[in-house]
Amino acid sequence: MATKKDVIISVRGLKNSFGDQIVHEDLDLDVYRGEIIGVVGGSGTGKSVLMRSIIGLQTPDEGEVTVFGEPTIGREETEATNIRKRWGILFQGGALFSTLTVAENVEVPIKEFYPDLDPVLLDEIASYKVVMTGLPPDAGPKYPAELSGGMKKRAGLARALALDPELLFLDEPTAGLDPIGAAAFDELTKSLQRTMGLTVFLITHDLDSLYAICDRVAVLADKKVIAVGTIDELIALDHPWIEEYFKGPRGRAAIATKEAQGDVLQQAGAE
Repeated sequence: MATKKDVIISVRGLKNSFGDQIVHEDLDLDVYRGEIIGVVGGSGTGKSVLMRSIIGLQTPDEGEVTVFGEPTIGREETEATNIRKRWGILFQGGALFSTLTVAENVEVPIKEFYPDLDPVLLDEIASYKVVMTGLPPDAGPKYPAELSGGMKKRAGLARALALDPELLFLDEPTAGLDPIGAAAFDELTKSLQRTMGLTVFLITHDLDSLYAICDRVAVLADKKVIAVGTIDELIALDHPWIEEYFKGPRGRAAIATKEAQGDVLQQAGAE
């Protein structure tokens, strides 16, 4: 059981609404240091709204959110800046600036927080982040329009990692990727999480990603987090959406894929 200091993100009593539509009500969630937590839910359950509430882009109607033990709601800009330095965000689709090169995109958050950094060092950092995410070195001078969908995701990830964050938010990072590209992105995420000691908040609908890299999964339904746990723990629960999601055709396919991968690894170890 994690202690209080192990909780990186704490959400209590969160309520979000848009007009008469209540998206979240009395939502609670804890995210522990060093874990990859997947956040899943049906359409309209507010997965991205939850992330935006945590990082301060959405002001909730009610509730408390703390990150690194500091409240993120209603903070002065200078106070919020100190917290924002410690996280990186990959928005869905990459959200790159189309008029900037990949390297220039990576440099944006660095320039925001360290405006007086030597230009040579700035270029070196950007180049390192580009390569670190699996992009070829010549990707830096290219513009987003010149990149494939998978390369755009990695470029967005390079920007999210520009400040060596402790906490990484990923919003549907494998959406639109083919199975091979999605699996490669999952492997990259897990590798970076291990080498950098990251805590990862992963919004996804990709069951393969959940099985491949997530330590726990939080399920959004009925306007709140109805369950958090390992996939095995969630499958044992009696809830219609959870059963349909994890035990349906796609869920069975994901289980089969994981089992097949395990057999390959076991065979390789025996050899």
